[in-house]
Amino acid sequence: MRWANAISTRPSLEAAIQEVIETCQSILQVPADLGMIFISASFASEYSRLMPLLQEFQPAKVLVGCSGAGIIGMDNSPQVWELEQKPAISLVLASLPGVQVQTFHLSASDLPDLDSSPDAWCDLINVPNQNNPHFILMADPFSARINDLIQGLDYAYPGSVKVGGLASGGGMGQSAGLFCNYEYYTEGSVGLVLSGNITVETIVAQGCRPIGQPYRVNEGEKNIILEVTEINHDGQEGKTQPPLFALQNLIEKLSEEDQDLAQNSLFVGMVGDEFKQDLQPGDFLIRNLLGVDPRVGAIAIGDRIRPGQRIQFHLRDAKTSEEDLEMLLKRYTKPANTDEQDCFALMFACVGRGEGLYGKPHFDARLFRRYLDIPVSGFFCNGEIGPVGGSTFLHGYTSAFGILRPLSL
Repeated sequence: MRWANAISTRPSLEAAIQEVIETCQSILQVPADLGMIFISASFASEYSRLMPLLQEFQPAKVLVGCSGAGIIGMDNSPQVWELEQKPAISLVLASLPGVQVQTFHLSASDLPDLDSSPDAWCDLINVPNQNNPHFILMADPFSARINDLIQGLDYAYPGSVKVGGLASGGGMGQSAGLFCNYEYYTEGSVGLVLSGNITVETIVAQGCRPIGQPYRVNEGEKNIILEVTEINHDGQEGKTQPPLFALQNLIEKLSEEDQDLAQNSLFVGMVGDEFKQDLQPGDFLIRNLLGVDPRVGAIAIGDRIRPGQRIQFHLRDAKTSEEDLEMLLKRYTKPANTDEQDCFALMFACVGRGEGLYGKPHFDARLFRRYLDIPVSGFFCNGEIGPVGGSTFLHGYTSAFGILRPLSL
């Protein structure tokens, strides 16, 4: 297994394509089984030209990719770049002996009903679930029915990893760009299915820290929480009250700095694994706090909630995001005898991170490289796809990494 990545900032589309192809081919030096391409929204008016230009060179047997408001990749140095709001193209080429590579483009109308059998989803993807495939997903944020796709793939392929992101950068009147096997699409989703001698491991950094104690939801309807019970340090249940009153009491106990942060960076974490007792920051699925009803003390969040589920309030800032990602990178254990030259990482970062969050460029990608000497490429997303607690979700404000490596060592 061999990987090559190159990034170009040339403003000419032709020159940028030629540069990344020549660089990747000089690194790989063997025919490529797979290509992935990420293109800046600065080239939005030229998306339709990208595939014909690439087809002239045929850099890989199959190819997938999408557009992004920012592009992530590496040049000839060991340095990785997060290039936001500027022309950039990142190309990945891979030689993958022993790996079966398939791709797909799906429109929303292609998806089976959610009450369909797993076979309907396997037939749609045309990959048996006994192949234990892994999925790289990219989708248009408005037309893909991405949550239905994720839920269906989890149902049909429960042991498979799904990671990816929603294309970004399309401004007023601009469509996102999706690319699959040298074809250009403006809607739906594209996917890469990998099976055989390959595995995908994930790091999903949601960039939040819990505050206060967890609560158990006693009463709720759809995405509205009506009543919660506090869970004390010893696991015993405490006071029962409306969630808004619990939140107000919690905020009064915070530091002045955290009280200020709670004004615009307050979130709700939903516990992903209901059987886990010792909760850590990575055990929560982070969702937006959408609104409150002071009359009854209810809160609305950006996901469905069910009675019995545990939640905890969270805060997000640059320092917390750094610490969260660093903790997960330290926790990641590379398998013994793994040659890092056989590995590659795909990075799907929220457009709300990057320089706007940290005040300096290239932050998450270079923090990743500080701990893992693995090449990395990707893009800034309108939503990030990755697993939490054994299920796959669409996230926001997240950096999700998919680490691809040989299955056999």
